Amino acid sequence: MAWYDSAVFYHIYPLGLVGAEKRNTLTAPRHHFAELRAYLPYLKVLGVDAVYIGPLFQSGTHGYDTTDYRTVDYRLGDNEDFRSFVRDAHNCGIRIIVDAVFNHTGRGFFAFRDIQERGEASPYRSWYRGIDFGGRSAFGDAFRYGCWREYPELPALNFNEEAVRKYLIETVRYWVSAFDIDGLRLDCADVLDLSFQKSLRYFTNPMKPDFFLLGEVIHGEYARWVNAETLHSVTNYELHKSIYSGFNDHNFFEIAHNLNRNLAIARELYTFLENHDVDRIASKLREPEDLRLCYMTLFTLPGHPSIYYGGEFGLEGRKEGGDDSPLRPAIDQERMKPNELTSFVAKLAEIHGRNTELQIGEYKELYLQCRQWAYARYDRNSAVITALNNSREAAGFYVTLPVQGRLVVDLLSGEELRPEGDNRLFIRLEAKEGRLIKVKI
Repeated sequence: MAWYDSAVFYHIYPLGLVGAEKRNTLTAPRHHFAELRAYLPYLKVLGVDAVYIGPLFQSGTHGYDTTDYRTVDYRLGDNEDFRSFVRDAHNCGIRIIVDAVFNHTGRGFFAFRDIQERGEASPYRSWYRGIDFGGRSAFGDAFRYGCWREYPELPALNFNEEAVRKYLIETVRYWVSAFDIDGLRLDCADVLDLSFQKSLRYFTNPMKPDFFLLGEVIHGEYARWVNAETLHSVTNYELHKSIYSGFNDHNFFEIAHNLNRNLAIARELYTFLENHDVDRIASKLREPEDLRLCYMTLFTLPGHPSIYYGGEFGLEGRKEGGDDSPLRPAIDQERMKPNELTSFVAKLAEIHGRNTELQIGEYKELYLQCRQWAYARYDRNSAVITALNNSREAAGFYVTLPVQGRLVVDLLSGEELRPEGDNRLFIRLEAKEGRLIKVKI
């Protein structure tokens, strides 16, 4: 097993968490990493094994308009601050994954500025798509250029240019040598040059053992990216959508169908309930009692589970028009105290860490109705059964245990259960209740 096979991830949008300025006009760093380092002991207690943090590098606004890939954003700190953060995280047994924003740069990036200054004489004119000196850009530049999704503040890089590919690979090499990071999250990997992603896999393999490549993929067949030549994992947006929709519509068939569709690679996928781009799960659910059940699915279905910062407190937040700020709030550590949900999430993370079936075990559906669902993660000698009731009424049903049950215990309550002679177990669930049941030969 690689470290990421068993890891629980924690996703931080740092510019939001520390309450950074919306626009970066700083000429000296603010040194907010002391606040971020203070999170590490808490994250260890929560059961976190890896932090995906980003964007981190110098940018003009939201962090994805990069102006310097090799300098930490002044609104967060400086390079030494980040180096110390990674070192302290490693001392806590926590890996660090950083955002790699490679489809585009900001207009302040050195190559783009050179084109602005030298025009057709710039050696970087081929670094960007669609450079055309026969017209003017939306900002009045003496040339037109290709934009990321029609946003003129995000000039699109040209991956047909070898110098671009080489520069980005060397940037990753710098991040590994300077900061000792453990992996990358590739922004918008579903439209990032696929051959470049394969180059990343080839070059990062020898840079550091078990270096993790995670791609942000919203649409497409995930196996196109998750394979031995490209990436280790991608974001499972399909499952994300089916979880909140399945609970809201009292339709476990939707979640089960989606899981089965990607079952061949489900254990490799990065699973989440919320992130910095989508509304908070606590704001999406029609019935608040389903929040605990959603976290149970997150930690027990195949995949690499990820908590988005503040989610373990039940924070709410919705996009306001095109503004993502409500999804990326500042958090006052002194005022944000753990609650019952926080303790429950920590318990689920502990159960995930102690039971390898939930990390690499096979998946088997045991019982499925619109409002009740039971499934197992199992190996040759043991299993963990998840049973869920998405109804306001109590329910009960039989399941056939996937292994011979000599010892059967509820992992949440500690109650010992007795299977019947034909290796069947009756599971009773109260309204809106979930149970995790360990079975050993």
